[in-house]
Amino acid sequence: MTNSQLWFRGVRPSKFRHVYGLPTRKECCYTDISVVRSGNDGNFCAVNPTFLAIVADTTFVVIPINQTGRIDFQCCKVIGHTGQILDLKWNPFDDQMIASASDDCTIKIWKVPEGGLTANLSECMVELVGHKRKVMHVEWHPTAANVLLSAGFDHLVCVWDVGNSEKPLLNVISCHVDMIYSLAVSRDGALIATTSKDKKLRVIEPRSGIVVS
Repeated sequence: MTNSQLWFRGVRPSKFRHVYGLPTRKECCYTDISVVRSGNDGNFCAVNPTFLAIVADTTFVVIPINQTGRIDFQCCKVIGHTGQILDLKWNPFDDQMIASASDDCTIKIWKVPEGGLTANLSECMVELVGHKRKVMHVEWHPTAANVLLSAGFDHLVCVWDVGNSEKPLLNVISCHVDMIYSLAVSRDGALIATTSKDKKLRVIEPRSGIVVS
């Protein structure tokens, strides 16, 4: 490298130099969204190709994805939890099925009508009970239908079969000694990863509960 190359002070050309973003039109946005005042880390909204769900404390609203504009939080809601909802996830195999995790130590599976809500939905498909403290995170298995994973404040990771209403709990993973901060599933569903307050990242085989790294 020559001395002139080391001391180059000009403007290097970039193919992105004239690229800029444009804000979308107001009629394509969702407005008047009530912000959840919570110190917890979670997903307070969830979207799929059909619906948008937004948490409103112990309930959440579900609106069709193409129904943009002002969101009326006094409209039809999904009601059933007794504690604040901390996470929402749509089922990747069913656009009408959504899981909600709550401060009341339960996970509820809901089936939204095909055209959306026309009245309050208060009856869930399945209630998953197994955590001893609030449930912070839920994740659907990406390749196995109706398999759900959850992480709670009780340091447990649970594997559920939501299609089995009598015995939905498949496995309890108890390798954590402190609060679980996050939960993720690999693309093929063979492994899960967690981060924890003990400053460790664990990669776990969900069937056996063995920490592989």
